[in-house]
Amino acid sequence: MDGLDVRTLQRRLADFAAARDWGPYHTPKNLASALSVEAAELVEIFQWLTPEQSARVMEDPGTAPRVADEVADVLAYLLQFCEVLGIDVLAALAAKIERNEARFPVPEPGGEAPDDPSRHSSE
Repeated sequence: MDGLDVRTLQRRLADFAAARDWGPYHTPKNLASALSVEAAELVEIFQWLTPEQSARVMEDPGTAPRVADEVADVLAYLLQFCEVLGIDVLAALAAKIERNEARFPVPEPGGEAPDDPSRHSSE
C-alpha cells in the first residue's frame, strides 16, 4: 500500500465522488451528518460489550472486519469534510495535541492524578 498519505487519500475520495457527480451532496453539513452516522455505527458494535470484550474485539474474526470498515467510513467522511472546508487535518490535530499538553500537564511524581480529559465535552 505504497503512497498512502492524507493528501493522496483525500484526492482519491474527491475523484471517487466527482466521478459519480456527488459533489453537490458533499456539503459541510451533509458530510458532518454522515460522519456522525458512521461514528454511531462504530459505537453500535461496542454498545453491549464489557470493557474486557471491547479490548479484544479485533480478535473476533466476525467483528474485526466490521470495526475496520466503520473506522474507514469515519476517516473517509472526516477527510472529505476537511477537504471541503480547507482544513489541514494533520495540522489541526497537532495544534490540538499542543493545546491539550498545555491544558493537562504531566503531574509531578507523587502528586494528584490528573483529571481524565475524556470526561470533558469541550475537548
